[in-house]
Amino acid sequence: MRRTHLLILLTSLMLLAAACGGETTAPSGGGDGGDGGGGTAGKEGNDLLQVVKDRGTLIASTDPKYPPQSSQNPEGEFEGFDIDVTEEIAKRLGVDVEFTTPSFNAIVAGNWSGRWDLSVGSVTITPERQKVLHFTDPYYYTPASIAVHTSNTDVTDPTTDLDGATIGVCSACSYESYLEGTLEILGKKYTSAIKDAEVKAYETDKIAIQDLALGDGVRLDAVFSALPTLEGAIADETPIKVVGGPLFYEPLGVAIDKASPDDPKAFYEEVSRIIDEMHSDGTLTKLSEKWYDGTDLTKKT
Repeated sequence: MRRTHLLILLTSLMLLAAACGGETTAPSGGGDGGDGGGGTAGKEGNDLLQVVKDRGTLIASTDPKYPPQSSQNPEGEFEGFDIDVTEEIAKRLGVDVEFTTPSFNAIVAGNWSGRWDLSVGSVTITPERQKVLHFTDPYYYTPASIAVHTSNTDVTDPTTDLDGATIGVCSACSYESYLEGTLEILGKKYTSAIKDAEVKAYETDKIAIQDLALGDGVRLDAVFSALPTLEGAIADETPIKVVGGPLFYEPLGVAIDKASPDDPKAFYEEVSRIIDEMHSDGTLTKLSEKWYDGTDLTKKT
């Protein structure tokens, strides 16, 4: 009987040690479009900041389908602006970082059940999302822009030339809300400059861009997305082009689940402090210029 108890104890300790690894990799159960796996990231009912520090690993959600914010290189390693920001947050918390890849809809819906600790995923701060998520102050601002197929010669100004057009957007994104006239960001309500658009929602911007690339008006007349995402597709020789100026600028914050099984208050306050510090010491500017061709997107426009 004593030997059985000892075996159980040793097995438990081995499992605990395995769970505390700190490499920057997607955990088992993660993957494109998944829900981030089951279980809780911490110890239910405790302080989340202390749970993260005791674990020695920050579990962060990311979507690797959005370069240069987040992507995976041929070796399977995560890289991008959001990845670098996450790793810097982890460094200042004194822990390692592990990435998981739930769907964007799962992130903005809240109620993560402790499957990850935070999202540094270019999430726009809206009142609807603030009902379920804590947001830090914006860590950067991205221009929301329109692209059409390169063969299109009719659209030069999206605010006058796309009324009634079929426009692709990512599902549950701020671009969809803008076109539907329901977008509100930090107390400001937006009226769509494009009238009567037929909004076609996709799982990701990348899929919408692929449909636009099929030809002008074949499936879409335009795509509405973040300018860096559109520029990344153009750099990959996708036959699209950006037209006109940004329709609005998105303030993007680090998100933390209000319904975390571990009290998120101290964790949220510490991550907010770190973001403020990264603004003040120039770290965010440096990372923005690294990933956005020398452009500093960390200043409000």
